[in-house]
Amino acid sequence: MGDPAETTHAGVEDTGYAAGLRNELHGLWLDVLRQRAPEVAQKAIGESAWDLSGDQPATSYLQAFNIWFQLLKIVEENAAMRDRRMAETQDGPEVVEGSFARALDLAGELATPERLQEVASQFSIGPTLTAHPTEAKRVTILEIHRRIYRGLVSLEAKRWTPRERAELLEDLRSEIDLLWMTGELRRDRPSLQDEIQWGLQFFRDSLYEAVPQLFDRYIAAAEPRLGATADAPCLKFHSWIGGDRDGNPNVTVEATAAALTANRAAILKRYQKALTTAAERISISAAVFALPDSATARLAKIIEAAPGAAGFEARNPGEVFRQALTAILARIRATAAEEPGAYAHLGDFISDLTQVEEALEEIGAHRLAARYVRPIRWQADVFGFRTVTLDVRQNSTVTTETLTEIWARSGDVPEFGSPGWSERLRRELGSASLPYMMPDELSPQSGELLKLLRLMRDAGAGEDPQAMGPFILSMTRSTDDLLGVYLLARYAGFGAEKAALKVVPLFETIGDLRAAPGILSGLLDVPFARRSLKSGDNRIEVMLGYSDSNKDGGFLCSTWELEKAQRLITRTLAAHRMQPVFFHGRGGSVSRGGAPAERAIAAQPAGTIAGRMRITEQGEVVSSKYANRGTALHQLELMASSVLRHSLQEGTPPVNPEHDDAFEALAGMSQAAYSNLLNGPGFLDYFQQASPVEELAMLKIGSRPARRFGAGSLEDLRAIPWVFAWSQNRHMITGWYGFGSAVASFRKFRGARGEAVLQDMFSNSPLFRLVVDEVEKTLLQSDMDIAADYATLVQDAEIRERTFGSIRKEYQLAREAILFLTGDCSLAARFPRLRARFGRVETMLREIHKTQVRLLREERARKSSTVPVPLMQSMNCVAAGLGWTG
Repeated sequence: MGDPAETTHAGVEDTGYAAGLRNELHGLWLDVLRQRAPEVAQKAIGESAWDLSGDQPATSYLQAFNIWFQLLKIVEENAAMRDRRMAETQDGPEVVEGSFARALDLAGELATPERLQEVASQFSIGPTLTAHPTEAKRVTILEIHRRIYRGLVSLEAKRWTPRERAELLEDLRSEIDLLWMTGELRRDRPSLQDEIQWGLQFFRDSLYEAVPQLFDRYIAAAEPRLGATADAPCLKFHSWIGGDRDGNPNVTVEATAAALTANRAAILKRYQKALTTAAERISISAAVFALPDSATARLAKIIEAAPGAAGFEARNPGEVFRQALTAILARIRATAAEEPGAYAHLGDFISDLTQVEEALEEIGAHRLAARYVRPIRWQADVFGFRTVTLDVRQNSTVTTETLTEIWARSGDVPEFGSPGWSERLRRELGSASLPYMMPDELSPQSGELLKLLRLMRDAGAGEDPQAMGPFILSMTRSTDDLLGVYLLARYAGFGAEKAALKVVPLFETIGDLRAAPGILSGLLDVPFARRSLKSGDNRIEVMLGYSDSNKDGGFLCSTWELEKAQRLITRTLAAHRMQPVFFHGRGGSVSRGGAPAERAIAAQPAGTIAGRMRITEQGEVVSSKYANRGTALHQLELMASSVLRHSLQEGTPPVNPEHDDAFEALAGMSQAAYSNLLNGPGFLDYFQQASPVEELAMLKIGSRPARRFGAGSLEDLRAIPWVFAWSQNRHMITGWYGFGSAVASFRKFRGARGEAVLQDMFSNSPLFRLVVDEVEKTLLQSDMDIAADYATLVQDAEIRERTFGSIRKEYQLAREAILFLTGDCSLAARFPRLRARFGRVETMLREIHKTQVRLLREERARKSSTVPVPLMQSMNCVAAGLGWTG
């Protein structure tokens, strides 16, 4: 059985529709090429004619490839949306993968009204947009792609005459032509302001509107079980854009404040538009329809509180709903301008909307309330006066250095990690008062951190207390790391009894994951930290790093260590009568946790979700999920329904000791093979020369540097360029290396019984099945022939032969392991859609890789300090063809 995402409902799949769209767009693409690049069009007529070898100029060819890859993705997105609609039309929402209706249908008897109400009452999901540099597309390009997508949606209608349809196709051709003339590449690295606006664009284009539709879908699915008590689930968007300063010197306190301002302005502008529409449409007149006194009274209070209330009656006599909505609009305008009459607190705005909605319900105008007022109230619940909750992330190295500097002002400082350091931390946290610290008297780095904490304190006391989120501490390696942040918060002016600040540990490496339960237990033993964390609902947020743990131990080992960490953290916190909320730091690729959301959530350990989950959405994943409203709605419903279904499971099923023992053995052997490769002589030289990792740093796809502190070691290289580089050269070791050796050794030493255990795990362990599926997909996209071309860039023959020889051998072992487990004769036979999708770009990708190798060789011979346009284009093309960067 393959990935559910690879199959469609019986009778719904319409390959003819997608193929027809591809043919039409291919014709339009060729037409643009004939006008703009005739030499490219000539070769594009027959795919086998593509050849970029020799001295041919590559720029036009690569631009053509890149546009075509993007068009293919847009067609696929449109066809998938159409398939879901047709499935629901034919057989109802219960057959649509990822829908609330299907999740409740599959839950069956587990979804009793009592159990569903219990889960719904604590349900919360938090998609988190990050500023990681994995998005190679500019906002201008994303907007053109969105117009092309909407053009394809328009083409679906059957009402067009031949002349009208030809005009729609001509519009599409003009957008493809615009893509050609605009160009994909960034010539300058994006500023932080560019990234902030990039993130907000997805809310303006799709997410603001998708959220009320998501809630409508949940209520429609839950009402048969819950009746009128069914209400919208909790959904909160977070963002790191403007708050993530881990290794990014561009993110200052001023930049964070600017992000807060931009986020606030965007949603207030949306409310003004929606309230204007509601006030225009709801024209109920007391002269025609007598309103109950209770409804009139509640609306009158809203009107009286608004600036300029006296003029509302004169402008709209007798139309109290219009007057009330105009009053709310006036207060939102005052809020946006920070003028008298503004809402002092988000709750007041939601209360006013609720009063209008209830007044409409009271007179039986249910549909008017549902169309014009309830969506704004739901948006206010989700987006507040902030659009997103802005998280802060900083590295533990910075917090430790800041605390050291503060302590040094009053005398000797104990050594970090010593009993003296720990004792002083706890003593000061327990003291009634601490000296006030002036940020300007400290070094720029330390002063910035104290100013940031004060900004977080002030935001928590503002009009929307959720404008800023937790302080996420990357590279958390001890309880003292976390306590240090709490002590800095006290120096910044937070309370002495407890801090209204959530400090979230980020466990990234294999060692950190193993130490996590002890670190959290130690944290809760400190009264100040325990009081700060327990205020609320007795839940502690814990972030898990998929990227760095993979880079540290390889895919299989990382997956198992993340599983164990979640189980042990949940058990540890239960002893303190607390529950974790896991925040999964996933990326787009398999090696960064980017498995299909529904299956990845289903494979989480039982009892570790309990209705709540946060997950990062990074780079190209954001644009692929949220650029268009229909897809955004589906992706949100997929995530929410998967969390709902997982949470409905009763109790914790017994662990299979034999499966756990096998996983432990496989993870250990996999890590050993992976570590042997990374620690082999000359491996770093091989990586730097056989991949475009150094040139990648010059690709203008993010404001953040590729290395945390500018060092040149593997340890300090960020996980994202690590994965990106291995995908560019098609080695892709981050998604499979070590798996083959582990399975081969397991079979060798455990014999027939071991093979039976592996087959049983493949059939019955969701986690192991997920690992096998994702390894298999990555192997399909790996190509040892292409990889061998990149290996020729390594100057030292001994290093080249030894390192690539190990990679090729491990690839063969991984391939054999997959075929043994699946019983198939070829890779990815279970994933026909993936094979077909990849097959459509494979020939072009081969020529792009040949060109990239040639360009790398030429540029390195020149020892150029800049990356030429064709080389940058080739990296964009490979990313577009594979569907992800890192």
